[in-house]
Amino acid sequence: MRKLIVLAVLLAASVASAVLATSAPSATRVKIGDNYFVRSSGVPTVTVAKGSRVKWVWAGRRLHNVRVVKGPVRFASPTQKTGTYVRRVRRAGTYTIVCTIHGGSDQKMKLVVR
Repeated sequence: MRKLIVLAVLLAASVASAVLATSAPSATRVKIGDNYFVRSSGVPTVTVAKGSRVKWVWAGRRLHNVRVVKGPVRFASPTQKTGTYVRRVRRAGTYTIVCTIHGGSDQKMKLVVR
């Protein structure tokens, strides 16, 4: 009887983890162009749910990076010309993100995590 209870608990745990894995938010893509995030003018705001993955995708020809200069958690990508950088955001709040090569006056965005 004890083995059946243990087996039932293990089965329930594996089903629950499978359901949670399939219901996790997908990645939000943020384009990194030459001297901008998302679009070529203004300071864009991207809003995501807590626990989401944000994926920055390099689309320009110059070196860029992603660095949080203000927000609940600090993180930064490597400086690169191509590729992607993915970060799961687990703390709610507003993040100010810049490319440190081009600065906040030229390449800045807001990430709002709810």
